[in-house]
Amino acid sequence: MADMAEQPTILKPPLKWAGGKRWLIPHLQKYWSRHQDKRLVEPFCGGLSVALGLNPDSALLNDLNPALINFYRQLKQGLQIDIALENDENAYYHYRDEFNRLNGNQRSAIKAAQLFYYLNRTGYNGLCRFNKTGGYNVPFGRYKTINYVTDFSHYQPVLSQWQFSNCDFEALTVDEQDFIYADPPYDTPFRQYSQQGFDWEDQERLAEWLSRHPGPVVLSNQATTRVKKLYRDLGFKLRYLNAPRTISCKGNQRQAVKEVLALRGF
Repeated sequence: MADMAEQPTILKPPLKWAGGKRWLIPHLQKYWSRHQDKRLVEPFCGGLSVALGLNPDSALLNDLNPALINFYRQLKQGLQIDIALENDENAYYHYRDEFNRLNGNQRSAIKAAQLFYYLNRTGYNGLCRFNKTGGYNVPFGRYKTINYVTDFSHYQPVLSQWQFSNCDFEALTVDEQDFIYADPPYDTPFRQYSQQGFDWEDQERLAEWLSRHPGPVVLSNQATTRVKKLYRDLGFKLRYLNAPRTISCKGNQRQAVKEVLALRGF
Protein backbone atom coordinates (compact mmCIF):
# COMPACT_ATOMS: atom_id res chain seq x y z
CA MET A 1 0.00 0.00 0.00
CA ALA A 2 1.31 3.43 -0.95
CA ASP A 3 2.20 5.77 1.85
CA MET A 4 -0.52 8.29 2.52
CA ALA A 5 0.46 11.92 2.17
CA GLU A 6 1.14 13.55 5.50
CA GLN A 7 -1.79 15.70 6.51
CA PRO A 8 -1.12 19.17 7.92
CA THR A 9 -1.82 19.67 11.59
CA ILE A 10 -4.95 21.75 12.15
CA LEU A 11 -4.73 23.51 15.49
CA LYS A 12 -7.73 24.56 17.53
CA PRO A 13 -8.24 28.28 18.17
CA PRO A 14 -6.39 29.18 21.39
CA LEU A 15 -9.13 31.49 22.69
CA LYS A 16 -12.83 31.28 23.43
CA TRP A 17 -14.50 33.59 20.94
CA ALA A 18 -18.15 34.62 20.83
CA GLY A 19 -19.30 34.52 17.21
CA GLY A 20 -16.34 32.40 16.10
CA LYS A 21 -16.45 30.94 12.60
CA ARG A 22 -15.20 27.36 13.01
CA TRP A 23 -18.60 26.17 11.77
CA LEU A 24 -18.04 28.11 8.54
CA ILE A 25 -14.78 26.39 7.54
CA PRO A 26 -16.38 23.67 5.31
CA HIS A 27 -18.28 26.37 3.42
CA LEU A 28 -15.19 28.56 3.00
CA GLN A 29 -13.00 25.63 2.02
CA LYS A 30 -14.64 25.21 -1.39
CA TYR A 31 -13.71 28.80 -2.27
CA TRP A 32 -10.28 28.70 -0.67
CA SER A 33 -9.37 25.39 -2.39
CA ARG A 34 -9.25 27.20 -5.75
CA HIS A 35 -6.80 29.80 -4.42
CA GLN A 36 -4.84 28.13 -1.63
CA ASP A 37 -1.53 29.08 -3.25
CA LYS A 38 -2.39 32.72 -2.48
CA ARG A 39 -1.88 34.72 0.70
CA LEU A 40 -4.89 34.78 3.02
CA VAL A 41 -5.77 38.26 4.26
CA GLU A 42 -8.20 38.74 7.13
CA PRO A 43 -9.00 42.36 8.06
CA PHE A 44 -10.87 41.06 11.16
CA CYS A 45 -9.10 37.89 12.27
CA GLY A 46 -10.94 37.62 15.61
CA GLY A 47 -10.54 34.22 17.25
CA LEU A 48 -8.26 32.93 14.44
CA SER A 49 -10.55 29.99 13.66
CA VAL A 50 -10.63 30.66 9.90
CA ALA A 51 -6.87 31.04 9.47
CA LEU A 52 -6.20 27.91 11.54
CA GLY A 53 -8.95 26.02 9.70
CA LEU A 54 -7.76 26.96 6.20
CA ASN A 55 -4.10 26.67 7.23
CA PRO A 56 -2.50 28.92 4.58
CA ASP A 57 1.25 28.98 4.02
CA SER A 58 1.18 32.78 4.09
CA ALA A 59 -1.28 35.12 5.82
CA LEU A 60 -1.80 38.74 6.80
CA LEU A 61 -4.05 38.74 9.85
CA ASN A 62 -5.33 42.02 11.20
CA ASP A 63 -7.63 43.17 13.97
CA LEU A 64 -8.49 46.51 15.58
CA ASN A 65 -8.06 44.97 19.03
CA PRO A 66 -4.43 45.62 20.08
CA ALA A 67 -4.60 43.21 23.03
CA LEU A 68 -5.69 40.40 20.71
CA ILE A 69 -2.91 41.07 18.19
CA ASN A 70 -0.34 41.28 20.98
CA PHE A 71 -1.49 37.85 22.16
CA TYR A 72 -1.05 36.40 18.65
CA ARG A 73 2.38 37.98 18.27
CA GLN A 74 3.45 36.37 21.54
CA LEU A 75 1.88 33.10 20.39
CA LYS A 76 4.06 33.28 17.28
CA GLN A 77 7.07 33.51 19.59
CA GLY A 78 6.06 30.35 21.50
CA LEU A 79 4.15 31.87 24.44
CA GLN A 80 4.51 30.20 27.83
CA ILE A 81 2.09 31.02 30.67
CA ASP A 82 3.75 31.36 34.06
CA ILE A 83 1.07 33.25 36.02
CA ALA A 84 -1.20 31.30 38.38
CA LEU A 85 -4.31 30.18 36.48
CA GLU A 86 -7.18 30.05 38.98
CA ASN A 87 -10.89 29.81 38.32
CA ASP A 88 -11.51 32.21 41.17
CA GLU A 89 -13.54 35.43 41.19
CA ASN A 90 -11.16 37.46 43.35
CA ALA A 91 -8.17 36.38 41.28
CA TYR A 92 -10.08 37.23 38.10
CA TYR A 93 -10.80 40.84 39.06
CA HIS A 94 -7.25 41.31 40.36
CA TYR A 95 -5.86 40.10 37.03
CA ARG A 96 -8.37 42.20 35.11
CA ASP A 97 -7.20 45.35 36.91
CA GLU A 98 -3.57 44.42 36.26
CA PHE A 99 -4.28 43.75 32.58
CA ASN A 100 -6.00 47.12 32.16
CA ARG A 101 -3.00 48.90 33.67
CA LEU A 102 -0.56 47.13 31.35
CA ASN A 103 -2.77 47.32 28.28
CA GLY A 104 -3.50 51.01 28.78
CA ASN A 105 0.21 51.82 28.89
CA GLN A 106 1.15 49.19 26.27
CA ARG A 107 3.81 47.80 28.61
CA SER A 108 5.05 44.28 29.35
CA ALA A 109 3.75 42.64 26.16
CA ILE A 110 4.40 39.09 27.35
CA LYS A 111 2.69 39.59 30.71
CA ALA A 112 -0.24 41.35 29.02
CA ALA A 113 -0.64 38.41 26.64
CA GLN A 114 -0.67 35.95 29.55
CA LEU A 115 -3.29 37.99 31.38
CA PHE A 116 -5.39 38.35 28.20
CA TYR A 117 -5.42 34.56 27.79
CA TYR A 118 -6.43 34.06 31.42
CA LEU A 119 -9.23 36.64 31.21
CA ASN A 120 -10.50 35.13 27.97
CA ARG A 121 -10.67 31.62 29.37
CA THR A 122 -12.08 32.65 32.75
CA GLY A 123 -14.41 35.53 31.84
CA TYR A 124 -18.07 35.35 30.93
CA ASN A 125 -19.06 33.39 27.84
CA GLY A 126 -15.99 33.99 25.69
CA LEU A 127 -16.77 37.69 25.35
CA CYS A 128 -14.14 40.26 24.45
CA ARG A 129 -15.44 43.67 25.39
CA PHE A 130 -13.88 47.05 26.11
CA ASN A 131 -15.45 50.25 27.38
CA LYS A 132 -15.05 53.65 25.71
CA THR A 133 -11.87 54.38 27.66
CA GLY A 134 -10.29 51.10 26.55
CA GLY A 135 -10.85 49.13 29.75
CA TYR A 136 -11.56 45.41 29.49
CA ASN A 137 -14.88 45.00 31.32
CA VAL A 138 -16.05 41.40 30.86
CA PRO A 139 -17.34 40.01 34.18
CA PHE A 140 -16.19 36.80 35.84
CA GLY A 141 -17.50 33.63 34.20
CA ARG A 142 -19.39 30.79 35.84
CA TYR A 143 -17.48 27.71 34.65
CA LYS A 144 -17.20 24.73 36.97
CA THR A 145 -13.88 23.69 35.50
CA ILE A 146 -11.52 25.28 32.98
CA ASN A 147 -8.83 23.48 31.02
CA TYR A 148 -6.08 26.04 30.88
CA VAL A 149 -3.07 25.70 28.56
CA THR A 150 0.36 26.89 29.70
CA ASP A 151 2.57 25.90 26.75
CA PHE A 152 1.73 27.30 23.31
CA SER A 153 4.97 26.31 21.58
CA HIS A 154 3.08 23.99 19.19
CA TYR A 155 1.53 27.08 17.55
CA GLN A 156 4.93 28.53 16.67
CA PRO A 157 5.66 26.49 13.49
CA VAL A 158 2.19 27.16 12.03
CA LEU A 159 2.26 30.91 12.72
CA SER A 160 5.89 31.39 11.63
CA GLN A 161 4.94 32.67 8.13
CA TRP A 162 1.92 34.67 9.27
CA GLN A 163 2.03 38.43 9.75
CA PHE A 164 -0.13 40.10 12.40
CA SER A 165 -1.17 43.75 12.27
CA ASN A 166 -3.31 46.12 14.31
CA CYS A 167 -4.79 48.86 12.13
CA ASP A 168 -7.86 49.98 10.23
CA PHE A 169 -8.55 47.68 7.27
CA GLU A 170 -7.95 50.49 4.76
CA ALA A 171 -4.39 50.85 6.05
CA LEU A 172 -3.52 47.27 5.08
CA THR A 173 -1.04 46.74 2.24
CA VAL A 174 -2.88 44.18 0.11
CA ASP A 175 -1.55 42.55 -3.07
CA GLU A 176 -3.80 42.19 -6.11
CA GLN A 177 -3.80 38.39 -5.93
CA ASP A 178 -4.53 38.10 -2.18
CA PHE A 179 -7.53 36.07 -1.05
CA ILE A 180 -9.48 38.30 1.34
CA TYR A 181 -11.88 36.84 3.90
CA ALA A 182 -13.66 39.59 5.84
CA ASP A 183 -15.73 38.89 8.95
CA PRO A 184 -16.54 42.33 10.38
CA PRO A 185 -18.64 42.89 13.50
CA TYR A 186 -22.24 41.98 12.80
CA ASP A 187 -24.69 44.63 11.65
CA THR A 188 -26.29 44.87 15.10
CA PRO A 189 -26.48 47.57 17.81
CA PHE A 190 -23.57 45.91 19.68
CA ARG A 191 -20.67 48.38 19.62
CA GLN A 192 -18.29 47.37 22.40
CA TYR A 193 -15.94 44.86 20.75
CA SER A 194 -13.26 47.51 20.48
CA GLN A 195 -12.85 50.99 21.87
CA GLN A 196 -13.35 52.46 18.39
CA GLY A 197 -16.61 50.64 17.64
CA PHE A 198 -17.81 49.68 14.15
CA ASP A 199 -20.91 51.46 12.87
CA TRP A 200 -22.88 51.46 9.61
CA GLU A 201 -20.55 53.97 7.97
CA ASP A 202 -17.71 51.51 8.63
CA GLN A 203 -19.78 48.70 7.07
CA GLU A 204 -20.24 50.82 3.94
CA ARG A 205 -16.58 51.79 3.86
CA LEU A 206 -15.59 48.11 4.13
CA ALA A 207 -17.92 47.06 1.31
CA GLU A 208 -16.49 49.73 -0.99
CA TRP A 209 -12.93 48.71 -0.10
CA LEU A 210 -13.66 45.04 -0.78
CA SER A 211 -15.36 45.86 -4.08
CA ARG A 212 -12.15 47.49 -5.33
CA HIS A 213 -9.97 44.42 -4.67
CA PRO A 214 -9.19 42.62 -7.95
CA GLY A 215 -8.54 39.26 -6.28
CA PRO A 216 -10.99 36.80 -4.67
CA VAL A 217 -13.14 38.11 -1.81
CA VAL A 218 -15.46 36.38 0.66
CA LEU A 219 -17.36 38.38 3.27
CA SER A 220 -19.59 37.00 6.01
CA ASN A 221 -22.11 39.00 8.01
CA GLN A 222 -25.56 38.76 9.49
CA ALA A 223 -28.06 38.77 6.62
CA THR A 224 -29.82 42.01 7.47
CA THR A 225 -31.78 43.79 4.76
CA ARG A 226 -29.31 46.63 4.42
CA VAL A 227 -26.23 44.35 4.37
CA LYS A 228 -27.77 42.31 1.55
CA LYS A 229 -28.63 45.45 -0.43
CA LEU A 230 -25.19 46.97 0.16
CA TYR A 231 -23.32 44.03 -1.32
CA ARG A 232 -25.83 43.22 -4.04
CA ASP A 233 -25.62 46.80 -5.31
CA LEU A 234 -21.83 46.49 -5.48
CA GLY A 235 -22.05 43.40 -7.68
CA PHE A 236 -21.31 40.67 -5.14
CA LYS A 237 -22.91 37.23 -5.42
CA LEU A 238 -24.86 36.36 -2.27
CA ARG A 239 -25.18 32.96 -0.61
CA TYR A 240 -27.17 32.27 2.56
CA LEU A 241 -26.48 29.96 5.50
CA ASN A 242 -28.06 29.21 8.85
CA ALA A 243 -25.62 30.11 11.59
CA PRO A 244 -25.50 27.58 14.48
CA ARG A 245 -26.83 30.00 17.08
CA THR A 246 -29.95 31.99 17.87
CA ILE A 247 -30.70 35.53 18.97
CA SER A 248 -33.29 36.60 21.51
CA CYS A 249 -36.02 38.91 20.24
CA LYS A 250 -38.42 39.34 23.15
CA GLY A 251 -39.11 37.22 26.17
CA ASN A 252 -38.59 33.56 25.34
CA GLN A 253 -38.89 34.02 21.58
CA ARG A 254 -35.70 33.14 19.69
CA GLN A 255 -34.84 33.25 16.01
CA ALA A 256 -32.09 31.50 14.05
CA VAL A 257 -29.43 33.84 12.71
CA LYS A 258 -29.16 33.98 8.92
CA GLU A 259 -25.62 34.44 7.63
CA VAL A 260 -24.82 35.92 4.23
CA LEU A 261 -21.69 35.20 2.21
CA ALA A 262 -20.90 37.95 -0.29
CA LEU A 263 -18.57 36.73 -3.05
CA ARG A 264 -16.41 38.29 -5.75
CA GLY A 265 -13.96 36.61 -8.09
CA PHE A 266 -15.63 33.19 -8.21
